[in-house]
Amino acid sequence: MSKGKFTTGKWKYGSISALMLAMVLLALIALNAGVYALEKNKGWRIDLSFNGILSQSAETKEVIESLDKPVEIYALFRKSAERDWLELQELLNKYAASSDKITWKQVDPAVNPELLNRFSTDNLVPGESNFIVWCEQTNRFRILGGEDFMGLGYNLETGTMEYDSLTFESAITGAIAYVVKDRVPKAVILQGHDEYELQYLTDFQNLLEANQYEVEYQTLRDDEYSPDPEDLLIFFNPWKDLTDTEMTKLTEFAAKGGSFLFACDYKVPMANMPNYMTLLRSYGFEPLDGLVSADPLEKNSYYESKYFLLPVMCSTDITMDLVGLGRDYLIIPETRAFAEPEEGDRNLDVSVVLRSAETAIREIDSTSFEPSVTDGYPLALEARRVTKEGYVSRAFIIGCGDVLIDRSLYSVTHSQELTVNVMEFLLQNDGTSLNITPKDAARPGLKTESLSLGSILLITLPLSVLFAALLVLGPRKNR
Repeated sequence: MSKGKFTTGKWKYGSISALMLAMVLLALIALNAGVYALEKNKGWRIDLSFNGILSQSAETKEVIESLDKPVEIYALFRKSAERDWLELQELLNKYAASSDKITWKQVDPAVNPELLNRFSTDNLVPGESNFIVWCEQTNRFRILGGEDFMGLGYNLETGTMEYDSLTFESAITGAIAYVVKDRVPKAVILQGHDEYELQYLTDFQNLLEANQYEVEYQTLRDDEYSPDPEDLLIFFNPWKDLTDTEMTKLTEFAAKGGSFLFACDYKVPMANMPNYMTLLRSYGFEPLDGLVSADPLEKNSYYESKYFLLPVMCSTDITMDLVGLGRDYLIIPETRAFAEPEEGDRNLDVSVVLRSAETAIREIDSTSFEPSVTDGYPLALEARRVTKEGYVSRAFIIGCGDVLIDRSLYSVTHSQELTVNVMEFLLQNDGTSLNITPKDAARPGLKTESLSLGSILLITLPLSVLFAALLVLGPRKNR
C-alpha cells in the first residue's frame, strides 16, 4: 500500500520533478565547468565590459600569431589581493589562450625575493603590482607597471594632464613583441664636441633603458670605435665641429643605413661648424638662427611664457598614432626653428613633425625679427634617405633637446611618448610600441542610447526565467 503511494498522485509527479531538477542541476554544473575551461584555455568569452578591456586588437593578434619563441609572464600580486585584480587575471588568461607560446603565473613578491633580484636592473627593481614579461631564449625581459598601464590626456577644462585611459593591452603586447626580438636596439650618445653633460641625460637614459634599449657613450675620435649601422647615433647639442676623420666615419655609417638623432638648441653657433652643417643638410635639415616666440595675443600657442611654445603635432611616421589617440600635447621651451623642407632628390624624403603657430616670429637678435611666412615654423623634422648601396638611413632633428630629456616635461606633456616613438622610427624597431587604442578608464554616463548587450541581458534573463516558470506552473494549476 505504501509503495503504491509513491507511484500515484503528487508523489509520482514529485519524484519525476526531483529527478528532472537534479539532472538540470548536474547539467548546469557540467556546463559551467565546461564554459569556464573554454574561457580560461580557449579564450571563449564575450567581452561585455564598458571599455572592452578584454578584447584583443588586430595588432595584438598579429603579434601573437607571429611568435616563434616562448614567453613567460609573472604577475607580482599577493595572494590576499587576488580579488583586486580579477580583471587582469582574465586578461592574462586571454593572452595564454591565444597562443601555446604564452604562459603566465602569479607570484607573491613578498615570498619570492630571488625572482625580484633576478629581474632587477640598476634603474628598476620589480615589486608588487608589476608584470615581468620574459623570453628565456633571448634572455630579455621587460618590467611593466604603474605608468605603463595608464595613459595621460590633456583636460581642457582644468588645463592639466590627467590619467584618463587604460593601456594594459598596448603595454603587454609591446613587451611581448620586444622580448622575442633577436637583437637589442642600441642608442649611442656621442661625446667629445661639448655636448650636453652626462648629468642632464640621466632621465633620457633611464627612459630608454626602461624601454629596454641599450645606451652607450662613445667618442668618434677614438680610433678603436667604428659605429655599427644597426645602432643609433645621437648628437645632443655639439658646440665643436666634426673633424674630417669623424665625417668619414659618419658618412660610411650613413651609407650603410645608420640613423641619427639631432638636438640643435638655438644658442649653438651653427655657422662655426661647417662639417656638422654638411651632415645636417644631407638630410634636408637647415637650422635657422634665432629664438622662436609666440604672439602674446595667441593664448593657445604658448604656455605661460611666449618662449614656451605649444606646437602643432603633424601626422607623420613618428606621430601618426599619437595624433590619432589625441596624445599630442607638448611644451617646447626656447626653441630654434628650421627652414621649410625643400623638395629634394627622389632618394630623400623630409617631413615636418612639429610646427609653431602661424603667428610665431623668429627673434634673431634684440632688433631683428622674422615673421613666419608659411603655416608656422618647423620645430622638428624627420627624414629618410635611400643610400647608393640601397640602404635606408633615417634622421630626426628638434630645435630644443629638453623635449626629449626633461623628466618634468615627461610628467606634464606627451614628450615621453614622442621620445619613444622617435627611437622606434630611427631604429626601425616596429612592434615595441603599437598603435593600440587605449581603453576608457572611467565609465561613461548612462544614457538611453548607451544600452549594451550586457544591459539587455540583465533585463531579459529574469524575464525569460519568469516566462518559463509560468509555462510549467500554468498547466499544473489547471489540474
